[in-house]
Amino acid sequence: MSGSLRKGAYVLSFGGIAALLVLVLWRRELYLPLSLLMIGLAMLPFFIRFERRRLRAEELLLIAMLGAIAAVSRVPFAALPSVQPVSFVVIMAALVFGAETGFLVGSIAAAASNLMLGQGPWTPWQMFGWGMIGFTAGLLRHTRFMASRWGRAAFGFGWGMLFGWIMNLWSLLGFYDRLSWQAFASVYAASFYFDLAHALSNVFFLTLFSGIWLNILGRVKQKYGLLDNGRAG
Repeated sequence: MSGSLRKGAYVLSFGGIAALLVLVLWRRELYLPLSLLMIGLAMLPFFIRFERRRLRAEELLLIAMLGAIAAVSRVPFAALPSVQPVSFVVIMAALVFGAETGFLVGSIAAAASNLMLGQGPWTPWQMFGWGMIGFTAGLLRHTRFMASRWGRAAFGFGWGMLFGWIMNLWSLLGFYDRLSWQAFASVYAASFYFDLAHALSNVFFLTLFSGIWLNILGRVKQKYGLLDNGRAG
């Protein structure tokens, strides 16, 4: 795929997603169709990445399965606020199958898990947050940093905090009529322990299980040639 086409897909996809995040602040009742539209935009770079060949049904099924696993894994931990393995599964998918796949799995996981835990105008923001976790993990997947277990743990910790900060923006923009430094401080201070719980749970899962998951998913990719367009992506 040409670099200009890929960059154009990124600009169109992320520009559209940013517009949807803003739109849901004013038209909260439209969160469900906006969430579905966001998944469609997230799929655009993914399909363009594989423009040289037709995607197989097994590859689409694999993405759906990874998204479902991430979504279902969130439910048993619902009683423990912010403690869940969704970010872990999204990072694993991205490290093996690439940035576009990681963003798509993260978006699907948020939308699907909220079918069980509660949909709302926050859903597109969660889709964006988990999608970006997968996207950035995929961009870094060939680096020495992500090849290290402790590097992956540090990445998970950082994104555990950053995910909470993204959701705090939704709270600030969605519920505060006037933004101020006091409002920012109060919201971010109130969420600190929840964000820390997410970050530490990421460290736990990535430290203990990332090696096993990378081996399993890597074997699946190599054996069946899934989501491999012959180039790093």
